Amino acid sequence: RMDVQEHVETQFGNVHCIMTGTPRANRPVILTFHDVGLNHKTCFETLFNHEDMKEILRHLPVCHVEAPGQHQGAKTLPTAYTYPTMDQLSETLPAVLKHFGLRSVIGLGAGAGAYILAKFALNHPDQVDGLLLININPNAEGIMDSVANKWTHTLPDTVISHLFGKDEIQTNHDLIATYRHHITTTMNQSNLSQFFRSYNSRNALDVERPVPGENINVRTLKCSTMLVVGDNSPAVEAVVDCNSKLNPTRTTLLKMADCGGLPQVNQPAKVIEALKYFIQGMGYLSSASMTRLRSRTTSSSSISSFDGSRSRSHTNELHRGRTHSHASEEKRGRSHTNVSMESISNSNQEHSILKSTEVAY
Repeated sequence: RMDVQEHVETQFGNVHCIMTGTPRANRPVILTFHDVGLNHKTCFETLFNHEDMKEILRHLPVCHVEAPGQHQGAKTLPTAYTYPTMDQLSETLPAVLKHFGLRSVIGLGAGAGAYILAKFALNHPDQVDGLLLININPNAEGIMDSVANKWTHTLPDTVISHLFGKDEIQTNHDLIATYRHHITTTMNQSNLSQFFRSYNSRNALDVERPVPGENINVRTLKCSTMLVVGDNSPAVEAVVDCNSKLNPTRTTLLKMADCGGLPQVNQPAKVIEALKYFIQGMGYLSSASMTRLRSRTTSSSSISSFDGSRSRSHTNELHRGRTHSHASEEKRGRSHTNVSMESISNSNQEHSILKSTEVAY
């Protein structure tokens, strides 16, 4: 598979793009957008290099987009350049699609990138088939929050506390050290501070939950949307809040147990499994390609055999709804790792969650 790297010119500056695989006329492309302090590698490489991802990549090409000046080895942006707002960054994406001749995308974004992709989907609904959004915060940053951050922390510290929860920062020293190293050595600090400032100056995402029989025509995401957050992420409240503002018939919230600020790095196999069902629900992965995955999820007895150390007390919880797979999950010593991975559907509309994800959990 060839990786084509290009700087795509847009009206708001050049964005660095990495295209993997060959676009096909009748298929969307997975379009990724990274979070603040990260680039496409540090944000998504663990996910895309994972064994289980190969199945998806056989069917769908990927286009990674990096915000201006955020790619590895980026030179400091010229003094005359005004860094784009979040809304303007979302408007760089039509130029990217046009450049690569893409008709539509499935957006995969984290943090700032999730916000940018949601904004893109609101303004260009015909170009977005679906969205998988990790750690999305639909609200404007409080003025006090950003002022407090500016004076008390260095830039790497501020980025770390944006990406990771307090527990994780205190206990997972290796992970934090790795990401602190990424942030300080692979990112241009001047460019990074401009991107972060842009994120901290974002407007609230202009979405409202449609209520049947009342405000049907409100502005909301038209595509299938899956919101993902780790239960120890600093973004939990924001993601739950976002879920409450979206259309319950098209949105699924996946809250992952024992998982921190970067589910795609902490537990890539689970995120990929969710992504597979999500894409299959849109009709882009044939069921034939899903047989291995499905055979893993048939009975909880086969599941406990993968990991005998798992506590049996959760077996009946696994039977609730649909069972999900432990097979390729990174072995974590805790017996309840998967249990609260249910899709939490909005309000009481248990049956209105996406058919595609109902299968999974």
